[in-house]
Amino acid sequence: MIVVTRLNGSGFAVNPDLVERIQETPDTTLIMVDGAKYIVRESMAEVIDLIAAYRARIVGMAYGTDAAARAATGPQPTLAAVAPIHPQHAQDGGR
Repeated sequence: MIVVTRLNGSGFAVNPDLVERIQETPDTTLIMVDGAKYIVRESMAEVIDLIAAYRARIVGMAYGTDAAARAATGPQPTLAAVAPIHPQHAQDGGR
């Protein structure tokens, strides 16, 4: 979720995967896939940056490169080595 600000100053969270379009005429309007519209204080560029940062954070969490995610979840376990299913095939080159 990304947090944006209504014109009255209250913040709310939006699922960025459901944003279909962003218009700036002159107020920034988020148009959702279900047709809902939200007018926000942030500029179009700021909303795009928030969405990009959100997606980068998700990818970082998936690959274990997000420092905030590592701090929250602690160290990740080390995976054990995987043995071949058919060791006799590994010795004869898989024949």
